[in-house]
Amino acid sequence: MKLEKLYKIIIERKKNMLNGSYVASLLAGDKDRCIQKIGEEATEVIIAAKNNSKKRQIEETTDLFFHLLIVMATLGINLDDIYQELDKRHEKRS
Repeated sequence: MKLEKLYKIIIERKKNMLNGSYVASLLAGDKDRCIQKIGEEATEVIIAAKNNSKKRQIEETTDLFFHLLIVMATLGINLDDIYQELDKRHEKRS
């Protein structure tokens, strides 16, 4: 699944707040919980990298991307905003 598709699903869950949805439960709760999940997942990415486990690295990076997208949705940041910032940074270096 592409990040754009996952982000659209997250936005849809945010709009509809489906009962039983993990995304909806995070969005309905304290914003600090969503942010805390990023810290937890980032730590797990670091540990997987330290342990040289490609499989775990992929799994934990996926979790980190997922939770970053949720926080982005809470702040009204979309992937195009990120792409534009990346383009700006690249242009500065070129």
